[in-house]
Amino acid sequence: MASGNRIVKAIMSRLFSPVDIASLVYFRIAFGAIMLWEVYRYFMKGWIPRYYIDPTFFFHYFGFDWITPWAGNGMYIHFIVLGILAACIMLGLFYRVAATLFFLGFTYVFLLDQANYLNHFYLVSLVSFLMIFVPAHRAFSWDVIRKPSLRSDTAPAWALWILLFQIGIAYFYGGIAKLNWDWLAGEPMRMWIAHRGAFYMQEWVVYFISYGGLLFDLLVVPALLWRRTRLIAFILVVWFNLANADLFSIGIFPWFMIAATALFFPPDWPRRIINRIKGKEQGKKKMIRLAKPRIRRKERIIAILLPIYVLIQLLVPFRHLLYPGNVSWTEEGHRFSWHMKLRDKEATSVRFFASDSTTNETWGIDPDDYLSSRQMRKMPNRPDMILQFSHHAAEELRKKGYEDVEIRAEIMMSLNAREPQPFIDPNVNLAAEERNLRHADWILPLEE
Repeated sequence: MASGNRIVKAIMSRLFSPVDIASLVYFRIAFGAIMLWEVYRYFMKGWIPRYYIDPTFFFHYFGFDWITPWAGNGMYIHFIVLGILAACIMLGLFYRVAATLFFLGFTYVFLLDQANYLNHFYLVSLVSFLMIFVPAHRAFSWDVIRKPSLRSDTAPAWALWILLFQIGIAYFYGGIAKLNWDWLAGEPMRMWIAHRGAFYMQEWVVYFISYGGLLFDLLVVPALLWRRTRLIAFILVVWFNLANADLFSIGIFPWFMIAATALFFPPDWPRRIINRIKGKEQGKKKMIRLAKPRIRRKERIIAILLPIYVLIQLLVPFRHLLYPGNVSWTEEGHRFSWHMKLRDKEATSVRFFASDSTTNETWGIDPDDYLSSRQMRKMPNRPDMILQFSHHAAEELRKKGYEDVEIRAEIMMSLNAREPQPFIDPNVNLAAEERNLRHADWILPLEE
């Protein structure tokens, strides 16, 4: 028992030992600036009406059917507020309130439509949640100007560690996901880079990029944690993310990851840079005193909640193992698992049929009559979205007087350059299939 208490005390001491707050302040500013830039992009590129106003139907996440877009100009107002909140986070102005509201507002947008799912938006949602609790506003912020008693040159170590853990998970699990036969065989990378010219069509280039990406994701976090390889690893991070920005259209993700990966440097690195600049002019360096932490009740609650959060992040990406079949084909457990750029799926034929058992009438349904162009690109590849669309189409037909309507789908799908094959059982009435988290047996198995 005594040894157990000593272990607990040692862990608590490490979690709440003070570290320089400088890198957390840097990340607060970078995070707020990148999010403000993203909001600006949504206005400039016309994505707000295209994704959230013009569509008449939205693909809801399971359990979140109650989340719908604001009416009228509500979505424009929502994004304006998100921009203001991002600026407040950047400036450290009413930071806790701004971080909380930004997390809620951004996650609301994220949950509106599965067709807009992006791994980096999921990461932003997680990081914005963590920022609520990270005391990154206790230095170089308007909150400190408003309330000088908030000022602190240090922060508890857990605040930095949890951010490092979250960024590390995205890298490392992205590498684990690449340990599959398709990726090791050079697909879908071979398909994606072929159009870039003869150089990229060489097999050694395909395998260099595929295996290089795999090794990078698996090894970059250990390399960043080790002082001797940290600088080289960070240079590779910058190169890797800039290369991704050139190869793929992935928005803010490369810049977000570059900014976040800088947290792996010693926590006082921004202060060192500033002191060196000041040292040339003033000839002095500010010293930070790190006092021994005093563990209070609030810290004990944090110490309980942190392992729970960590465990969730460790386990959720593996939930696809609970389902049969190839996850890139079935999509069951694909989201929220850091399966990034692993598959290229092309629906070579998409046909939906409705039938009314009372009249024995059967006719074709055109999904374009119900969905936006983006939704139409995403839906045929994802069985849960196919099911939602079938339910929606059946409901619309019931409103027109078809009381006993059935919906069936005939979809031919190609995964990572395979020959197209049937994706959905055409004999199943999808309108009658329950939407749940269990395996959908109407997804036809992938024939390797």
